[in-house]
Amino acid sequence: MITRLPACFVLIGVSLLYGNANPAQAGTPIDETTVEAWSKKFLGWHYYHQHVIASKPGIKGFEDVRMVDVPTVFQLAGDRQWYMTFIGFDGKGYQSFLATSDDLVHWKQLGLAMGYGPKDRFDHGGVVLGAYLYESYDLDAPRVLKKHDGKYWSLYGAYPRQGGYELRPGYEGVAVSVDGKKWQSAKDTPILSVHQPDCGKWEQSCIYQPWLVEHESRYYNFYNAANGKIEQLGLALSDNLLDWKRYANNPVLKNRPGGFDEKFCSDGKVFHDCDHWVMFYFGVGRGGAHIMVAYSRDLLHWTARKEPLYRAGGHPLGLDKKYAHKISLVFNPQNKTYYMFYNAVGKHGRGLGLLTSRPVSKP
Repeated sequence: MITRLPACFVLIGVSLLYGNANPAQAGTPIDETTVEAWSKKFLGWHYYHQHVIASKPGIKGFEDVRMVDVPTVFQLAGDRQWYMTFIGFDGKGYQSFLATSDDLVHWKQLGLAMGYGPKDRFDHGGVVLGAYLYESYDLDAPRVLKKHDGKYWSLYGAYPRQGGYELRPGYEGVAVSVDGKKWQSAKDTPILSVHQPDCGKWEQSCIYQPWLVEHESRYYNFYNAANGKIEQLGLALSDNLLDWKRYANNPVLKNRPGGFDEKFCSDGKVFHDCDHWVMFYFGVGRGGAHIMVAYSRDLLHWTARKEPLYRAGGHPLGLDKKYAHKISLVFNPQNKTYYMFYNAVGKHGRGLGLLTSRPVSKP
């Protein structure tokens, strides 16, 4: 059972106790005691008994979709519904789809959110929506999309050609929407690619999924990228959402030899939690893909927890026997419960699973 701390001042008190509220410490590693204190409320999840979106979701007009991935939950201002974008693989590549729910458990398919890009463009092989511009990045805040220049914005991962699964090299683009449901590219060229002059050696093989954070009038793009078979997490910065420059000290989260993330540090999802930042990411190592966490005081320097928050294979029905990764975390104030959606790969295919901080009822 997750013990949810009742107020932000409790965490601040813990930080003061261990001497971590000092701004001068912003770039120093966070001690293990503090990492464990901050992680306590993210341990001890309850399982939902089945995929909330199955590997074959039965989307009208897209019946060839046979694997789903990368859930991202959001809301729209004035709308009590929850929305989720996710990607579906149809044998050719990725497209992004939209579903809606009024209880965060039962989801109704709404169709395509953003499809394949034009032929010969960097996103012709697939688009992976999900790095949205939110009104707030506070951990317990509603995931309400924010308008900028009259439109909603999202960064997205992309692949250049069809015919397979994540065909390299990957790219990143930027998309806009009028209603938050139907999306289109805002720029015909990628915002990040392996061909740019500031591309580092650690990311020269492929660029994958972004995550967008707005903080103090700057935009931060946390993205995973590969050199060969190794993936790590880097950072790019922007003042306008359209033009991005890589952080000089990439990668900001690195593989740890022998650890649960010795092969991959990927798909970081970053939120503000009282006096620090928390990044949920997935690590590949020790026989699986696991849900991990790292912390920062300044968005630049990160300290990862040694142990996973959740290990692959934990689900009693085998939903995540192979992989547990690519999370989307939301807090539902109606029942004071965290909902962690994740890609659960196991006995029932590649679908979207659900972990909750309190038990939720079966249908």
